[in-house]
Amino acid sequence: MAEFGVNKLRNVALLSHSGAGKTMIVEAMLFATGQTSRIGNTADGTTVSDYEPEEIKRTASVQTSVVPISSGGHKLNLLDTPGFADFRGDVVSALRVADAVVEVVSAHSVVEVGTVQTWEMAKEAGLPRLIFVNKMDRENADFDRTMDSITAAFGRECVPVNVPIGAEASFSGVHDVLAANPPAEVGDRVASAYERLIEVVAESDDDLATKYLEGEDLSTEDVSSGLKRAVASGEVIPVLFGVATSGTGIEELTDAIINLFPSPSEVGGKRAQEQGAADDPLAALVFKTSADPFVGKLSYFRVMAGTLKSDSHVWNSGEEADERVGQVFVVTGKETHAVPELGPGDIGAVSKLNSVQTGHTLTEKERPVTLAGAAFPTPIYHMAVHPTDKTDVDKLTTALARISEEDPTLVIERQPDTGELLVGGLGDTHVVVAMEKMNRKFAVDVDLAVPKVAYKETVRSTARVEHKHKKQSGGHGQYGHVWLEIGPMARGTGFEFQAKVVGGSVPKEYIPSVAKGVAKAMDGGVLAGFPVVDVKTTLVDGSTHPVDSSGICFEIAASQAFQKGIRAADPILLEPIMTLTVTVPDDAAGDVMGDMNGRRGRIHGMVPQGDGTTVIEAEVPQAEVLQYATDLRSQTHGQGTFTMAETRLEPVPDFLAGRIVKAHEKEAVAV
Repeated sequence: MAEFGVNKLRNVALLSHSGAGKTMIVEAMLFATGQTSRIGNTADGTTVSDYEPEEIKRTASVQTSVVPISSGGHKLNLLDTPGFADFRGDVVSALRVADAVVEVVSAHSVVEVGTVQTWEMAKEAGLPRLIFVNKMDRENADFDRTMDSITAAFGRECVPVNVPIGAEASFSGVHDVLAANPPAEVGDRVASAYERLIEVVAESDDDLATKYLEGEDLSTEDVSSGLKRAVASGEVIPVLFGVATSGTGIEELTDAIINLFPSPSEVGGKRAQEQGAADDPLAALVFKTSADPFVGKLSYFRVMAGTLKSDSHVWNSGEEADERVGQVFVVTGKETHAVPELGPGDIGAVSKLNSVQTGHTLTEKERPVTLAGAAFPTPIYHMAVHPTDKTDVDKLTTALARISEEDPTLVIERQPDTGELLVGGLGDTHVVVAMEKMNRKFAVDVDLAVPKVAYKETVRSTARVEHKHKKQSGGHGQYGHVWLEIGPMARGTGFEFQAKVVGGSVPKEYIPSVAKGVAKAMDGGVLAGFPVVDVKTTLVDGSTHPVDSSGICFEIAASQAFQKGIRAADPILLEPIMTLTVTVPDDAAGDVMGDMNGRRGRIHGMVPQGDGTTVIEAEVPQAEVLQYATDLRSQTHGQGTFTMAETRLEPVPDFLAGRIVKAHEKEAVAV
């Protein structure tokens, strides 16, 4: 692909609800511009941008793909993003480097949940947007119904700039609102759309508004230039129609991207402060990382300023490390094409940068620049991961680290209380796909399981107990003898050890060993082996032997005495209580609260937000919400969101405590 100046570049993210046809639009644009000889198909796994086996298997995107397209002397860097909510992190990264957004709406199902969610993300990012209504040949496709749905969801600034000729099986093309001589069947619709377009464009420009109000005719040039300014400011959202699978309306979409969207040098807002010229200090933001066992790590970047050259050195300001750049690539789906350099505004990739991660800035050591990375969503769905083959334990940690490099929304952590290795993501499909990728790329297969709850044990009463550790087998023996008092402490205070022995019944040099023995015993309780918390232990008496006593003897005696004391002091199980803040559509609030009550939850508040959503505050035991992300999505048809944090521990109800203890005993026997 030829070199393009910054004014000839367009960086565009394609967003939508899953299944609206983003990938097929990319295919149609590639074909229409002569870059492919046929239109691929997601069903056959033959598209340029959905090339990973996990995507072909699901016939859906699971990551953002970069596909550059050359048209009319311009280069369009298309970012084909996943529509499924589990892969929203890839939308975030695409929006960080895009200058504009094409929101795709499916004509037969119009505005869906994912469309609204990704629209809000693009709006919050301050990016110019247009809407492409795809699948106009499908049953139930209707211009008026579609426009009503769009304006209801996104506002009256959404205005058609072309109109469909026919619909469903009779759909045959589109007619530009600014073009003359429309077909008779759409004459009235074109006239109405033209008046509406003139009105909204005039509203966005004082000079045009004056002409319009004074009854002057606005020229096509006036409207076109005014429309571009209004699109850049977000005051007008053009709506176009077509069918990706047949290529109808794709040429008009391509022209709209070129003529209405800003080049990198024309962007406004925060991006304008980042975007520089070719001779400025290098500033290239790494927005995506791909791990490959054969090629190595591939770092995708956008040059904000300066020029990134092959066979050069760059400075990773995120790690303050020097990196050698071997070859700069332009990426088209899974294909890489070597280029000598990429200038400001362009998107490319480079391999084998050791220290570089997503969000880092490639710059110059002498003139360093650090760009802000994207703010990725926090994982809300966790699964415990175990290697299917026990010999892969060592390989698993390395493989998880490599696969998490690709996806900042995938978090790997060791649960300190249960010892389980947890994989956190944005949903069940997200985690499953990540593990499939890991197996394919690094040959480590895993089993996923619902995480264990980090229960604790404590006591409700006090007890005074003793234990004498005494062994005599000829020669030097073992002797340690302690009396302990054990009692409850306030919830959340942890553990306290005191020594109140008198008369030297336990010599001072052995008291630390007693404390050590108690601390070790707290790691496993007496009910189900869970850690003991919120207990005060006091050494009150004991005895010693002048020859056979030692620190280890008193450590053993203390550990055994503590176990006895817990049993005697009315032990109970504690469970983590989570605070949930759930945002749901108003009409789903009742069902969600009913479900909360069924999970032993306590509702603390329900606040309508006035925008069609309600925020519910509740406390729910962790055991009841281990897979809440999946459940809430099902209850609210994907419209509910939540945050969750642990707040405190509370006693487990007796009827559940018995089940937990029995399950632990069964598990212990199995092991």
